[in-house]
Amino acid sequence: MRPTPRPDRRERPFKDDLPRRVGVNALLLGAMALCVGTALADEVQVAVAANFAGPFQKIAVGFAADTGHKAVSITGSTGKFYTQIKEGAPFEVLLAADDETPRKLEDEGLAVKGQRFTYAKGKLVLWSSKAGVVDDKGEVLRKGGFARLALANPKLAPYGAAGVEALKAMGLYDVVAPKIVQGDNIAQAYQFVSTGNADVGFVALSQVAQPDKPAVGSWWVVPAKLYAPILQDAALLKKGEGNAAAVVLLKYLKGEKAKAIIQSYGYEL
Repeated sequence: MRPTPRPDRRERPFKDDLPRRVGVNALLLGAMALCVGTALADEVQVAVAANFAGPFQKIAVGFAADTGHKAVSITGSTGKFYTQIKEGAPFEVLLAADDETPRKLEDEGLAVKGQRFTYAKGKLVLWSSKAGVVDDKGEVLRKGGFARLALANPKLAPYGAAGVEALKAMGLYDVVAPKIVQGDNIAQAYQFVSTGNADVGFVALSQVAQPDKPAVGSWWVVPAKLYAPILQDAALLKKGEGNAAAVVLLKYLKGEKAKAIIQSYGYEL
């Protein structure tokens, strides 16, 4: 008797293997798509002026969702950022608290010319964390009903310089100078007031009138005529010239979504 022949695997119909082949191909395509997405998504290192920390956090979230790129930010004083950039810090975009620093960086070859623009115009306020301390005309400065006045270092922080300028315009600088306590940046000046280490302080309107938080304390919006306009410029730094995410971020800051966030914090455009 002849043995029963075994089925030849080579004769197995091709359609029996189709599900496995389709599955493998799907996995390969998914992996390829993931690799392409990773290659297209870049990260940008951003130096952000302390007064703009809150708005930029929200902008960065939208930027990531809309573009796939990630913005990694460090906040501080514009003056310190200038020094760090000159010393080779790896920042790719600068969001300054003035227009002078980005211009200087352009002139010194550390920022890309033709990319600088004003992303916000800031407003200076005199603020107390307690209600009723600061009146709506800033007369508390004349009456002297405070022990310490917080101010960002005017040599490093444009808002600090604006505070000094306003005091001098009011003829009060020499009177209140002994009461001034300086912070490295406007975030530290705000912290001095919020913790009670200073009774009042010059800070940015964006720090005390935040759209997603209830207003705390009392403040006076310092008239713009008492200090030079605080024009806050963005700059594409040389280290970010070849980074697509850096270029896209600057474009995103000019878009309607970013503008709406900036205005919601009390800035002018």
